[in-house]
Amino acid sequence: MLAFLLQRLLYTLPIMFGVALVCFGLVHLAPGDPLVSILPPDASAELQQQMRALYGFDRSLPEQFASWVWRALQGDLGTSIASNRPVATEVMKAVGNTLRLAVMATLIGFILGGLFGFVAGYFQNSWIDKAASLTSVLGVSVPHYWLGMVLVIVFSVQLMWLPSSGAGPGGSDEWVWNWAHLQHMVLPALTMSVIPMGIIARTVRALVAEILSQEFIVGLRAKGLTDVGIFMHVVKNAAPTALAVMGLQLGYLLGGSILIETVFSWPGTGFLLNSAIFQRDLPLLQGTILVLAMFFVLLNLVVDVIQTLLDPRIART
Repeated sequence: MLAFLLQRLLYTLPIMFGVALVCFGLVHLAPGDPLVSILPPDASAELQQQMRALYGFDRSLPEQFASWVWRALQGDLGTSIASNRPVATEVMKAVGNTLRLAVMATLIGFILGGLFGFVAGYFQNSWIDKAASLTSVLGVSVPHYWLGMVLVIVFSVQLMWLPSSGAGPGGSDEWVWNWAHLQHMVLPALTMSVIPMGIIARTVRALVAEILSQEFIVGLRAKGLTDVGIFMHVVKNAAPTALAVMGLQLGYLLGGSILIETVFSWPGTGFLLNSAIFQRDLPLLQGTILVLAMFFVLLNLVVDVIQTLLDPRIART
């Protein structure tokens, strides 16, 4: 197990370096001047040069990349051009908000998707299977930003049951674990859970159908094992793959929630990325993308380790 973990860690290092390189390169390939948001239109050439030197934009791209990576390894992601605050502070605060929302959405999607998948797999080709499969297809197909707007119209505007935006009362972005703040999480979490629910349901349905058709299930039934015992064997065999899918969906939600967070004005990484893009805030944009990418890489590492604990055969491959 230790050798497997060390091997995965060694694989992770070049991936992280590649992620940092791609993140830096893609951001700098985008057109536009990053200092246009803070410099006045009539700024002198001398002032422009001073600002470029201050943010390091006067150096070559390899020098900028090396300096950025070195500072990032020390926890310094630079200073935001728009707000003049440390990027690390803004990003970590936003990551906390997004992580809470993504975990809640993933749990909802995993519970509902697993339930629909198991039911559809056990009752193959029945009306239950068709209804569960239709629900999963709709979950994957419906645009989540459109669904978010529909939920706001129904539950916030018409029924007035839930708040429509923000992470807390009065538009506060400070999180507290109480009902007043949890109400703000309900609609965005439900909206975000639709896609992972559909993907997990389809995956689990295929897994259960395949496992039930294998010979060892016939052998277990021939030995007189109860339906509950067979169900536990099915869960045991389906768990590693289902867990891997769940981990990937959590990673996707961490980095792909920009539209939902914009619709609900949720102060997470998606909302932060949207602001950084429109303000052409390169340090903030680079820092946010880098942190999200590293979270995704580390999350895959954790999922690999948990999969190995659940299925020791993986460590021998």
